[in-house]
Amino acid sequence: MEEEQEKSKLKEFFSLGEVFGYFFRKKEPDTKKDLNLRMMHGINKFAIIAFLLGMIYFISKKIFFQ
Repeated sequence: MEEEQEKSKLKEFFSLGEVFGYFFRKKEPDTKKDLNLRMMHGINKFAIIAFLLGMIYFISKKIFFQ
């Protein structure tokens, strides 16, 4: 029982559903289109992609080039 809870916590920790959901979310039709908000979301998306690519680089470097 305790082992199943541990696996569940680990699975939730590595869940990327919210990260990918940020990129493919639907626009709300009743909101005002604001340039500042659009730019902020664009910068956030770039930062998330850069972070994930950096993590992949460091993990692959650690695994393959010890």
